[in-house]
Amino acid sequence: MKHFCSRLAAGVALAVMVATAPVAFAATPNDQLVIGTSLAQVLSLDPQQGTEVKTQEILANTYDRLVFSDQADGNTIKSQLAESWDIDDTGITFHLRDAKFASGNPVTANDVVFSLVRLMKLDQSSATNFKTAGYSADNIESMVSAVDEKTFRITFTDQVIPEALLYRLAMGVSSVVDSVEVQKHVNNGDYGNEWLRTNTAGSGPYVLRRWTPNDIVMLEVNDQFWGEAPAIRRVLMRHVPESQAARLMLERGDIDIANALTASDVRTFENKDGFVIDQVKTGGYYVLAMNAGKEPLSNPLVREAIAYGIDYKGIADTILGSYGRVRNVPVPEDWVGAIPNPDWSLQPERAKALLAEAGYPNGFSLTLKTISQTPRVDMATAIQASLAEIGITVSIQQGNGADIVAAHRARDFDLLIPQTGSFMPTALGSLDNFASNPDNSLEANNAGNFVWRSAWDIPELNALRVEANSERDDAKRLQLITQIQELFIEQKPAVLPMFERFEPIVVNARVQGYVGHPWSLTRVEGVSKTDAK
Repeated sequence: MKHFCSRLAAGVALAVMVATAPVAFAATPNDQLVIGTSLAQVLSLDPQQGTEVKTQEILANTYDRLVFSDQADGNTIKSQLAESWDIDDTGITFHLRDAKFASGNPVTANDVVFSLVRLMKLDQSSATNFKTAGYSADNIESMVSAVDEKTFRITFTDQVIPEALLYRLAMGVSSVVDSVEVQKHVNNGDYGNEWLRTNTAGSGPYVLRRWTPNDIVMLEVNDQFWGEAPAIRRVLMRHVPESQAARLMLERGDIDIANALTASDVRTFENKDGFVIDQVKTGGYYVLAMNAGKEPLSNPLVREAIAYGIDYKGIADTILGSYGRVRNVPVPEDWVGAIPNPDWSLQPERAKALLAEAGYPNGFSLTLKTISQTPRVDMATAIQASLAEIGITVSIQQGNGADIVAAHRARDFDLLIPQTGSFMPTALGSLDNFASNPDNSLEANNAGNFVWRSAWDIPELNALRVEANSERDDAKRLQLITQIQELFIEQKPAVLPMFERFEPIVVNARVQGYVGHPWSLTRVEGVSKTDAK
Protein backbone atom coordinates (compact mmCIF):
# COMPACT_ATOMS: atom_id res chain seq x y z
CA MET A 1 0.00 0.00 0.00
CA LYS A 2 1.30 3.50 -0.79
CA HIS A 3 2.08 5.80 2.11
CA PHE A 4 2.87 9.49 2.30
CA CYS A 5 6.35 10.59 1.33
CA SER A 6 8.09 13.50 3.07
CA ARG A 7 7.28 16.05 0.41
CA LEU A 8 3.59 15.50 1.09
CA ALA A 9 3.73 16.62 4.70
CA ALA A 10 1.87 19.81 3.89
CA GLY A 11 -0.82 17.82 2.11
CA VAL A 12 -1.28 15.58 5.13
CA ALA A 13 -1.65 18.55 7.43
CA LEU A 14 -4.19 20.13 5.11
CA ALA A 15 -6.23 16.91 4.88
CA VAL A 16 -6.29 16.63 8.66
CA MET A 17 -7.39 20.26 8.96
CA VAL A 18 -10.24 19.68 6.53
CA ALA A 19 -11.33 16.58 8.44
CA THR A 20 -11.34 18.21 11.87
CA ALA A 21 -12.10 21.86 11.17
CA PRO A 22 -14.98 23.60 12.96
CA VAL A 23 -17.74 25.24 10.99
CA ALA A 24 -15.84 28.54 10.86
CA PHE A 25 -13.12 26.89 8.71
CA ALA A 26 -15.12 26.08 5.64
CA ALA A 27 -13.78 26.84 2.20
CA THR A 28 -11.45 24.33 0.57
CA PRO A 29 -8.42 25.82 -1.26
CA ASN A 30 -8.86 26.87 -4.88
CA ASP A 31 -6.25 24.41 -6.12
CA GLN A 32 -7.75 21.45 -4.28
CA LEU A 33 -10.89 19.47 -5.12
CA VAL A 34 -12.46 17.48 -2.28
CA ILE A 35 -15.04 14.82 -3.17
CA GLY A 36 -17.23 13.16 -0.55
CA THR A 37 -18.09 9.68 -1.75
CA SER A 38 -18.25 6.01 -0.83
CA LEU A 39 -15.00 4.15 -1.37
CA ALA A 40 -16.47 0.84 -0.16
CA GLN A 41 -16.29 -0.78 -3.59
CA VAL A 42 -12.81 0.44 -4.52
CA LEU A 43 -11.06 -2.93 -4.39
CA SER A 44 -8.25 -2.58 -6.95
CA LEU A 45 -6.70 0.30 -8.89
CA ASP A 46 -5.40 -1.97 -11.64
CA PRO A 47 -7.08 -0.48 -14.75
CA GLN A 48 -7.34 -3.91 -16.38
CA GLN A 49 -9.08 -5.25 -13.27
CA GLY A 50 -11.00 -2.59 -11.34
CA THR A 51 -14.43 -1.91 -12.82
CA GLU A 52 -16.33 -0.51 -9.83
CA VAL A 53 -18.04 2.85 -10.31
CA LYS A 54 -15.90 4.90 -7.91
CA THR A 55 -12.72 3.20 -9.11
CA GLN A 56 -13.36 4.55 -12.60
CA GLU A 57 -13.00 8.20 -11.59
CA ILE A 58 -9.61 7.46 -10.04
CA LEU A 59 -8.47 5.62 -13.16
CA ALA A 60 -9.85 8.29 -15.51
CA ASN A 61 -7.55 10.86 -13.94
CA THR A 62 -4.42 8.75 -13.63
CA TYR A 63 -4.51 7.03 -17.04
CA ASP A 64 -5.26 7.88 -20.66
CA ARG A 65 -6.95 5.77 -23.31
CA LEU A 66 -6.57 5.97 -27.07
CA VAL A 67 -9.93 7.75 -27.28
CA PHE A 68 -12.60 8.93 -24.89
CA SER A 69 -16.34 9.47 -24.91
CA ASP A 70 -17.01 13.19 -24.41
CA GLN A 71 -19.95 13.51 -22.03
CA ALA A 72 -20.14 17.25 -22.70
CA ASP A 73 -20.67 16.63 -26.43
CA GLY A 74 -23.26 13.89 -26.71
CA ASN A 75 -20.77 11.13 -25.81
CA THR A 76 -18.95 11.65 -29.08
CA ILE A 77 -15.71 9.65 -29.45
CA LYS A 78 -12.73 12.03 -29.38
CA SER A 79 -8.94 11.76 -29.32
CA GLN A 80 -6.90 11.25 -26.18
CA LEU A 81 -3.58 9.43 -26.72
CA ALA A 82 -4.53 8.90 -30.36
CA GLU A 83 -4.42 12.17 -32.29
CA SER A 84 -6.21 10.53 -35.22
CA TRP A 85 -7.32 7.17 -36.56
CA ASP A 86 -8.21 5.52 -39.87
CA ILE A 87 -10.95 2.93 -40.29
CA ASP A 88 -10.83 0.42 -43.14
CA ASP A 89 -12.63 -2.85 -43.89
CA THR A 90 -10.47 -4.95 -41.57
CA GLY A 91 -9.52 -2.74 -38.64
CA ILE A 92 -8.57 0.63 -37.15
CA THR A 93 -5.13 2.27 -37.25
CA PHE A 94 -4.35 4.82 -34.53
CA HIS A 95 -1.68 7.53 -34.72
CA LEU A 96 -0.36 8.43 -31.27
CA ARG A 97 0.53 11.87 -29.93
CA ASP A 98 3.84 12.60 -28.23
CA ALA A 99 3.21 11.86 -24.56
CA LYS A 100 5.04 10.56 -21.52
CA PHE A 101 4.02 8.41 -18.60
CA ALA A 102 4.45 9.75 -15.06
CA SER A 103 7.71 7.77 -14.92
CA GLY A 104 9.10 9.83 -17.81
CA ASN A 105 8.95 6.87 -20.22
CA PRO A 106 7.50 7.74 -23.64
CA VAL A 107 4.04 6.41 -24.56
CA THR A 108 4.45 4.06 -27.52
CA ALA A 109 2.34 1.71 -29.59
CA ASN A 110 4.01 -1.16 -27.73
CA ASP A 111 2.42 0.12 -24.52
CA VAL A 112 -1.01 0.00 -26.16
CA VAL A 113 -0.40 -3.55 -27.36
CA PHE A 114 0.85 -4.56 -23.90
CA SER A 115 -2.22 -3.05 -22.19
CA LEU A 116 -4.82 -4.78 -24.37
CA VAL A 117 -2.97 -8.10 -24.32
CA ARG A 118 -2.69 -7.74 -20.54
CA LEU A 119 -6.46 -7.09 -20.28
CA MET A 120 -7.29 -10.31 -22.09
CA LYS A 121 -4.56 -12.46 -20.54
CA LEU A 122 -5.56 -11.48 -16.99
CA ASP A 123 -8.94 -12.86 -18.07
CA GLN A 124 -11.03 -11.19 -15.38
CA SER A 125 -14.52 -9.69 -15.46
CA SER A 126 -13.05 -6.46 -16.82
CA ALA A 127 -12.42 -8.21 -20.17
CA THR A 128 -16.10 -9.09 -20.68
CA ASN A 129 -16.95 -6.36 -23.20
CA PHE A 130 -14.02 -7.37 -25.40
CA LYS A 131 -14.96 -11.05 -25.11
CA THR A 132 -18.48 -10.29 -26.32
CA ALA A 133 -16.87 -8.62 -29.34
CA GLY A 134 -14.94 -11.78 -30.21
CA TYR A 135 -11.56 -10.99 -28.64
CA SER A 136 -9.98 -13.52 -26.30
CA ALA A 137 -6.81 -14.40 -24.45
CA ASP A 138 -6.04 -16.83 -27.28
CA ASN A 139 -6.47 -14.46 -30.24
CA ILE A 140 -5.62 -11.00 -28.87
CA GLU A 141 -1.93 -11.10 -29.76
CA SER A 142 -2.82 -11.74 -33.40
CA MET A 143 -5.40 -8.91 -33.41
CA VAL A 144 -3.24 -6.01 -32.14
CA SER A 145 0.12 -4.75 -33.38
CA ALA A 146 2.61 -1.90 -33.18
CA VAL A 147 3.15 -0.79 -36.78
CA ASP A 148 5.87 1.52 -35.52
CA GLU A 149 6.58 3.42 -32.31
CA LYS A 150 3.66 5.82 -32.80
CA THR A 151 1.22 3.70 -34.83
CA PHE A 152 -1.06 1.07 -33.33
CA ARG A 153 -3.49 -1.19 -35.20
CA ILE A 154 -6.34 -3.40 -34.04
CA THR A 155 -8.12 -5.84 -36.35
CA PHE A 156 -11.89 -6.37 -36.34
CA THR A 157 -13.38 -9.69 -35.36
CA ASP A 158 -16.54 -10.86 -37.11
CA GLN A 159 -18.53 -9.87 -34.00
CA VAL A 160 -17.94 -6.12 -33.81
CA ILE A 161 -18.65 -3.00 -35.85
CA PRO A 162 -16.24 -0.02 -35.87
CA GLU A 163 -18.39 2.22 -33.63
CA ALA A 164 -18.70 -0.48 -30.97
CA LEU A 165 -14.95 -1.14 -30.99
CA LEU A 166 -14.17 2.57 -30.55
CA TYR A 167 -16.49 2.74 -27.54
CA ARG A 168 -14.80 -0.31 -26.05
CA LEU A 169 -11.44 1.38 -26.48
CA ALA A 170 -12.84 4.40 -24.61
CA MET A 171 -13.62 2.30 -21.54
CA GLY A 172 -11.56 2.47 -18.36
CA VAL A 173 -10.33 -1.10 -18.87
CA SER A 174 -8.66 0.08 -22.09
CA SER A 175 -6.38 2.47 -20.19
CA VAL A 176 -2.81 2.42 -21.48
CA VAL A 177 -0.26 1.40 -18.85
CA ASP A 178 3.48 2.02 -18.77
CA SER A 179 4.70 -1.40 -19.94
CA VAL A 180 8.33 -0.68 -19.03
CA GLU A 181 7.42 0.26 -15.45
CA VAL A 182 4.83 -2.47 -14.96
CA GLN A 183 7.14 -5.23 -16.14
CA LYS A 184 9.58 -4.29 -13.37
CA HIS A 185 6.93 -5.42 -10.90
CA VAL A 186 5.73 -8.70 -12.39
CA ASN A 187 5.43 -11.36 -9.70
CA ASN A 188 4.95 -15.03 -10.63
CA GLY A 189 3.49 -14.18 -14.01
CA ASP A 190 0.79 -11.85 -12.63
CA TYR A 191 1.34 -9.15 -15.30
CA GLY A 192 2.16 -6.73 -12.47
CA ASN A 193 -1.33 -7.05 -10.98
CA GLU A 194 -0.23 -7.18 -7.34
CA TRP A 195 1.72 -3.93 -7.77
CA LEU A 196 -0.84 -2.13 -9.92
CA ARG A 197 -3.63 -2.82 -7.45
CA THR A 198 -2.16 -0.10 -5.20
CA ASN A 199 -0.01 1.97 -7.58
CA THR A 200 -0.54 3.84 -10.83
CA ALA A 201 1.53 3.74 -14.01
CA GLY A 202 -0.31 6.02 -16.39
CA SER A 203 0.03 9.17 -18.46
CA GLY A 204 -3.08 10.95 -17.13
CA PRO A 205 -3.18 14.39 -15.52
CA TYR A 206 -2.74 13.01 -11.98
CA VAL A 207 -0.77 10.38 -10.08
CA LEU A 208 -1.79 8.40 -7.02
CA ARG A 209 -0.12 9.62 -3.82
CA ARG A 210 -2.19 7.78 -1.26
CA TRP A 211 -4.97 5.24 -1.01
CA THR A 212 -6.22 4.00 2.32
CA PRO A 213 -9.22 1.70 1.73
CA ASN A 214 -12.50 3.04 3.09
CA ASP A 215 -10.75 6.25 4.11
CA ILE A 216 -9.10 8.44 1.49
CA VAL A 217 -7.66 8.63 -2.02
CA MET A 218 -5.21 11.43 -2.80
CA LEU A 219 -4.20 12.35 -6.34
CA GLU A 220 -1.59 14.97 -7.24
CA VAL A 221 -0.73 16.61 -10.55
CA ASN A 222 1.43 14.57 -12.92
CA ASP A 223 4.24 16.94 -13.95
CA GLN A 224 4.83 14.81 -17.08
CA PHE A 225 1.24 15.24 -18.34
CA TRP A 226 1.10 15.96 -22.07
CA GLY A 227 -1.88 18.32 -21.84
CA GLU A 228 -2.41 21.72 -20.29
CA ALA A 229 -1.43 21.86 -16.62
CA PRO A 230 -4.55 21.38 -14.42
CA ALA A 231 -5.72 24.27 -12.25
CA ILE A 232 -6.59 21.71 -9.55
CA ARG A 233 -3.27 20.52 -8.11
CA ARG A 234 -4.66 17.96 -5.67
CA VAL A 235 -7.78 15.79 -5.64
CA LEU A 236 -8.99 14.27 -2.38
CA MET A 237 -11.68 11.59 -2.41
CA ARG A 238 -12.94 11.09 1.13
CA HIS A 239 -14.93 8.10 2.28
CA VAL A 240 -18.19 9.54 3.60
CA PRO A 241 -20.69 6.67 3.44
CA GLU A 242 -23.27 8.38 5.66
CA SER A 243 -25.41 10.61 3.48
CA GLN A 244 -26.38 13.05 6.23
CA ALA A 245 -22.73 13.57 7.16
CA ALA A 246 -21.84 14.23 3.52
CA ARG A 247 -24.73 16.69 3.17
CA LEU A 248 -23.58 18.66 6.20
CA MET A 249 -19.96 18.67 5.00
CA LEU A 250 -21.08 19.97 1.60
CA GLU A 251 -23.19 22.69 3.20
CA ARG A 252 -20.27 23.77 5.41
CA GLY A 253 -17.82 23.78 2.52
CA ASP A 254 -15.68 20.93 3.89
CA ILE A 255 -16.16 19.09 0.59
CA ASP A 256 -16.79 20.45 -2.91
CA ILE A 257 -18.74 17.55 -4.40
CA ALA A 258 -20.96 14.82 -2.97
CA ASN A 259 -21.87 11.81 -5.10
CA ALA A 260 -23.23 9.28 -2.60
CA LEU A 261 -26.19 11.14 -1.10
CA THR A 262 -29.60 9.60 -0.56
CA ALA A 263 -32.38 10.85 -2.80
CA SER A 264 -33.88 12.83 0.08
CA ASP A 265 -30.57 14.56 0.80
CA VAL A 266 -30.12 15.36 -2.90
CA ARG A 267 -33.55 17.03 -2.82
CA THR A 268 -32.39 19.44 -0.09
CA PHE A 269 -30.08 21.06 -2.66
CA GLU A 270 -32.77 21.64 -5.28
CA ASN A 271 -32.98 25.38 -6.01
CA LYS A 272 -30.48 26.03 -3.20
CA ASP A 273 -28.14 28.96 -3.83
CA GLY A 274 -24.51 27.99 -4.23
CA PHE A 275 -25.12 24.41 -5.42
CA VAL A 276 -25.77 22.61 -8.69
CA ILE A 277 -27.23 19.10 -9.15
CA ASP A 278 -25.81 17.14 -12.08
CA GLN A 279 -28.04 14.13 -12.85
CA VAL A 280 -25.82 11.83 -14.91
CA LYS A 281 -27.57 9.40 -17.26
CA THR A 282 -25.57 6.17 -17.06
CA GLY A 283 -27.49 4.02 -19.53
CA GLY A 284 -27.39 1.32 -16.86
CA TYR A 285 -29.88 -0.22 -14.45
CA TYR A 286 -30.59 -1.31 -10.92
CA VAL A 287 -31.33 -5.00 -11.38
CA LEU A 288 -32.89 -7.80 -9.39
CA ALA A 289 -30.66 -10.80 -10.14
CA MET A 290 -32.35 -14.16 -9.55
CA ASN A 291 -30.32 -17.36 -9.41
CA ALA A 292 -31.93 -19.49 -12.12
CA GLY A 293 -29.66 -22.35 -11.11
CA LYS A 294 -31.72 -22.86 -7.96
CA GLU A 295 -35.30 -23.87 -7.39
CA PRO A 296 -37.78 -22.26 -7.40
CA LEU A 297 -36.11 -19.43 -9.36
CA SER A 298 -35.34 -21.80 -12.22
CA ASN A 299 -39.07 -21.71 -13.01
CA PRO A 300 -40.03 -18.88 -15.43
CA LEU A 301 -43.47 -18.64 -13.80
CA VAL A 302 -41.85 -17.87 -10.45
CA ARG A 303 -39.65 -15.20 -12.03
CA GLU A 304 -42.73 -13.69 -13.68
CA ALA A 305 -44.56 -13.71 -10.35
CA ILE A 306 -41.67 -11.80 -8.78
CA ALA A 307 -41.81 -9.30 -11.65
CA TYR A 308 -45.47 -8.68 -10.77
CA GLY A 309 -44.67 -8.60 -7.04
CA ILE A 310 -42.53 -5.44 -6.90
CA ASP A 311 -43.84 -1.93 -6.24
CA TYR A 312 -41.66 -0.21 -8.83
CA LYS A 313 -43.52 3.10 -8.74
CA GLY A 314 -43.50 3.27 -4.95
CA ILE A 315 -39.74 2.59 -4.82
CA ALA A 316 -39.07 5.14 -7.55
CA ASP A 317 -41.15 7.83 -5.83
CA THR A 318 -40.07 7.33 -2.22
CA ILE A 319 -36.54 5.93 -2.45
CA LEU A 320 -34.88 6.50 -5.81
CA GLY A 321 -35.95 10.02 -6.70
CA SER A 322 -33.15 11.42 -8.85
CA TYR A 323 -31.34 8.05 -8.80
CA GLY A 324 -33.63 6.35 -11.27
CA ARG A 325 -36.91 5.81 -13.08
CA VAL A 326 -39.02 2.71 -13.64
CA ARG A 327 -37.91 0.68 -16.65
CA ASN A 328 -38.12 -3.11 -17.14
CA VAL A 329 -36.63 -3.28 -20.63
CA PRO A 330 -32.80 -3.26 -20.86
CA VAL A 331 -32.69 -0.30 -23.26
CA PRO A 332 -33.39 3.20 -21.85
CA GLU A 333 -36.79 4.38 -23.03
CA ASP A 334 -35.46 7.43 -24.90
CA TRP A 335 -32.76 5.57 -26.85
CA VAL A 336 -33.19 4.63 -30.51
CA GLY A 337 -34.66 1.15 -30.82
CA ALA A 338 -36.24 0.95 -27.35
CA ILE A 339 -39.54 -0.94 -27.12
CA PRO A 340 -42.40 -0.04 -24.72
CA ASN A 341 -42.35 -1.32 -21.15
CA PRO A 342 -44.27 -4.54 -20.35
CA ASP A 343 -47.17 -4.31 -17.89
CA TRP A 344 -45.04 -5.47 -14.93
CA SER A 345 -46.14 -3.61 -11.83
CA LEU A 346 -47.31 -4.47 -8.32
CA GLN A 347 -50.22 -6.85 -9.02
CA PRO A 348 -50.36 -9.18 -5.97
CA GLU A 349 -53.30 -11.32 -7.08
CA ARG A 350 -51.78 -11.98 -10.48
CA ALA A 351 -48.45 -12.81 -8.85
CA LYS A 352 -50.09 -15.24 -6.40
CA ALA A 353 -51.88 -16.98 -9.27
CA LEU A 354 -48.57 -17.45 -11.09
CA LEU A 355 -46.96 -18.88 -7.95
CA ALA A 356 -49.85 -21.31 -7.56
CA GLU A 357 -49.55 -22.35 -11.21
CA ALA A 358 -45.83 -22.92 -10.64
CA GLY A 359 -46.62 -25.23 -7.71
CA TYR A 360 -45.99 -22.82 -4.84
CA PRO A 361 -49.42 -21.75 -3.56
CA ASN A 362 -48.00 -21.18 -0.06
CA GLY A 363 -44.94 -19.28 -1.22
CA PHE A 364 -41.37 -19.91 -0.06
CA SER A 365 -38.38 -18.16 1.52
CA LEU A 366 -35.39 -16.50 -0.14
CA THR A 367 -32.35 -14.48 0.87
CA LEU A 368 -31.65 -11.13 -0.81
CA LYS A 369 -28.03 -9.94 -0.82
CA THR A 370 -27.08 -6.31 -1.31
CA ILE A 371 -24.15 -3.98 -0.90
CA SER A 372 -24.61 -1.67 2.10
CA GLN A 373 -24.83 1.44 -0.02
CA THR A 374 -27.34 4.09 -1.09
CA PRO A 375 -29.89 3.47 -2.52
CA ARG A 376 -29.70 -0.32 -2.67
CA VAL A 377 -30.27 -1.02 1.03
CA ASP A 378 -33.58 0.88 1.01
CA MET A 379 -34.55 -0.81 -2.26
CA ALA A 380 -33.94 -4.21 -0.67
CA THR A 381 -36.21 -3.37 2.25
CA ALA A 382 -38.98 -2.22 -0.09
CA ILE A 383 -38.67 -5.36 -2.24
CA GLN A 384 -38.85 -7.46 0.93
CA ALA A 385 -42.13 -5.77 1.86
CA SER A 386 -43.60 -6.10 -1.65
CA LEU A 387 -42.79 -9.79 -2.03
CA ALA A 388 -44.24 -10.51 1.40
CA GLU A 389 -47.61 -9.49 -0.05
CA ILE A 390 -47.47 -12.39 -2.52
CA GLY A 391 -46.26 -14.99 -0.01
CA ILE A 392 -42.48 -14.84 -0.55
CA THR A 393 -40.55 -14.34 2.68
CA VAL A 394 -37.29 -12.50 2.07
CA SER A 395 -34.42 -12.11 4.51
CA ILE A 396 -31.86 -9.40 3.69
CA GLN A 397 -28.12 -9.93 3.93
CA GLN A 398 -26.01 -6.77 3.66
CA GLY A 399 -22.29 -6.75 3.00
CA ASN A 400 -19.39 -4.72 1.68
CA GLY A 401 -18.51 -4.54 -1.98
CA ALA A 402 -15.95 -7.34 -1.86
CA ASP A 403 -18.32 -9.79 -0.16
CA ILE A 404 -21.40 -9.16 -2.29
CA VAL A 405 -19.56 -8.95 -5.62
CA ALA A 406 -17.74 -12.21 -4.79
CA ALA A 407 -21.06 -13.91 -3.97
CA HIS A 408 -22.56 -12.67 -7.25
CA ARG A 409 -19.62 -13.95 -9.29
CA ALA A 410 -19.71 -17.32 -7.48
CA ARG A 411 -23.48 -17.79 -8.05
CA ASP A 412 -23.78 -17.84 -4.26
CA PHE A 413 -27.14 -16.11 -3.82
CA ASP A 414 -30.89 -16.42 -4.26
CA LEU A 415 -31.66 -12.78 -5.02
CA LEU A 416 -29.12 -9.96 -5.35
CA ILE A 417 -29.27 -6.27 -6.32
CA PRO A 418 -26.43 -5.36 -8.69
CA GLN A 419 -26.19 -2.35 -10.95
CA THR A 420 -25.14 -2.17 -14.59
CA GLY A 421 -23.77 0.45 -16.92
CA SER A 422 -23.67 0.77 -20.69
CA PHE A 423 -20.27 0.77 -22.38
CA MET A 424 -21.67 2.84 -25.23
CA PRO A 425 -24.72 5.12 -25.52
CA THR A 426 -26.63 2.83 -27.88
CA ALA A 427 -29.21 0.07 -27.52
CA LEU A 428 -26.55 -2.55 -28.21
CA GLY A 429 -24.33 -1.12 -25.51
CA SER A 430 -27.10 -1.40 -22.95
CA LEU A 431 -28.28 -4.84 -24.09
CA ASP A 432 -24.83 -6.37 -23.88
CA ASN A 433 -25.12 -7.04 -20.13
CA PHE A 434 -28.54 -8.67 -20.47
CA ALA A 435 -28.34 -10.78 -23.63
CA SER A 436 -24.88 -12.30 -23.46
CA ASN A 437 -24.12 -15.78 -22.10
CA PRO A 438 -22.31 -17.96 -24.63
CA ASP A 439 -21.71 -20.84 -22.19
CA ASN A 440 -23.88 -21.22 -19.09
CA SER A 441 -22.05 -24.25 -17.72
CA LEU A 442 -20.46 -24.06 -14.30
CA GLU A 443 -17.23 -25.25 -15.89
CA ALA A 444 -17.15 -22.12 -18.09
CA ASN A 445 -16.53 -20.12 -14.89
CA ASN A 446 -17.40 -16.95 -16.78
CA ALA A 447 -17.80 -14.80 -13.66
CA GLY A 448 -17.34 -11.62 -15.67
CA ASN A 449 -20.55 -12.32 -17.56
CA PHE A 450 -23.57 -10.67 -15.94
CA VAL A 451 -26.13 -13.27 -17.10
CA TRP A 452 -23.84 -16.24 -16.34
CA ARG A 453 -23.75 -15.14 -12.69
CA SER A 454 -27.52 -15.78 -12.54
CA ALA A 455 -27.12 -19.19 -14.25
CA TRP A 456 -29.69 -18.12 -16.86
CA ASP A 457 -29.20 -20.11 -20.06
CA ILE A 458 -30.15 -17.98 -23.09
CA PRO A 459 -28.73 -19.52 -26.31
CA GLU A 460 -31.34 -17.90 -28.59
CA LEU A 461 -30.89 -14.45 -27.06
CA ASN A 462 -27.12 -14.76 -27.20
CA ALA A 463 -27.21 -15.76 -30.87
CA LEU A 464 -29.35 -12.72 -31.73
CA ARG A 465 -26.98 -10.46 -29.79
CA VAL A 466 -23.96 -11.81 -31.70
CA GLU A 467 -25.79 -11.28 -35.00
CA ALA A 468 -26.76 -7.70 -34.06
CA ASN A 469 -23.24 -6.82 -32.98
CA SER A 470 -21.82 -7.85 -36.35
CA GLU A 471 -24.56 -6.30 -38.51
CA ARG A 472 -23.34 -3.12 -40.24
CA ASP A 473 -26.66 -2.28 -41.89
CA ASP A 474 -28.43 0.13 -39.51
CA ALA A 475 -31.98 -0.92 -40.43
CA LYS A 476 -31.28 -4.63 -40.10
CA ARG A 477 -29.46 -4.07 -36.81
CA LEU A 478 -32.45 -2.12 -35.48
CA GLN A 479 -34.77 -5.03 -36.32
CA LEU A 480 -32.51 -7.41 -34.42
CA ILE A 481 -32.43 -5.03 -31.44
CA THR A 482 -36.24 -5.10 -31.32
CA GLN A 483 -36.26 -8.91 -31.48
CA ILE A 484 -33.76 -9.17 -28.61
CA GLN A 485 -35.88 -6.99 -26.33
CA GLU A 486 -39.11 -8.82 -27.14
CA LEU A 487 -37.53 -12.23 -26.57
CA PHE A 488 -35.94 -10.99 -23.34
CA ILE A 489 -39.37 -10.09 -21.93
CA GLU A 490 -40.95 -13.30 -23.25
CA GLN A 491 -38.40 -15.50 -21.45
CA LYS A 492 -39.11 -13.96 -18.00
CA PRO A 493 -35.57 -12.76 -17.25
CA ALA A 494 -33.49 -13.92 -14.32
CA VAL A 495 -31.76 -10.54 -14.58
CA LEU A 496 -34.75 -8.28 -14.09
CA PRO A 497 -34.17 -4.59 -14.93
CA MET A 498 -36.12 -2.55 -12.39
CA PHE A 499 -34.96 1.05 -12.74
CA GLU A 500 -32.92 2.96 -15.27
CA ARG A 501 -30.00 4.26 -13.23
CA PHE A 502 -28.88 7.86 -12.84
CA GLU A 503 -26.03 9.23 -10.73
CA PRO A 504 -27.00 12.52 -9.03
CA ILE A 505 -23.97 14.61 -8.11
CA VAL A 506 -24.27 17.75 -5.99
CA VAL A 507 -21.56 20.29 -6.74
CA ASN A 508 -20.61 23.50 -4.96
CA ALA A 509 -21.10 26.38 -7.40
CA ARG A 510 -17.46 27.42 -6.81
CA VAL A 511 -16.47 24.39 -8.91
CA GLN A 512 -16.39 25.17 -12.62
CA GLY A 513 -16.23 22.62 -15.44
CA TYR A 514 -17.06 19.45 -13.52
CA VAL A 515 -19.38 17.31 -15.66
CA GLY A 516 -20.22 13.78 -14.52
CA HIS A 517 -19.43 11.01 -16.99
CA PRO A 518 -21.96 8.21 -17.69
CA TRP A 519 -19.27 5.59 -17.04
CA SER A 520 -17.89 7.57 -14.05
CA LEU A 521 -14.77 8.39 -16.11
CA THR A 522 -14.94 12.02 -15.03
CA ARG A 523 -11.70 13.89 -15.74
CA VAL A 524 -10.90 16.99 -13.71
CA GLU A 525 -7.91 18.52 -15.51
CA GLY A 526 -10.28 21.13 -16.96
CA VAL A 527 -11.91 21.89 -13.60
CA SER A 528 -11.25 25.10 -11.69
CA LYS A 529 -12.64 26.84 -8.60
CA THR A 530 -13.64 30.41 -7.94
CA ASP A 531 -12.87 32.25 -4.71
CA ALA A 532 -15.06 31.51 -1.71
CA LYS A 533 -17.56 34.21 -0.85
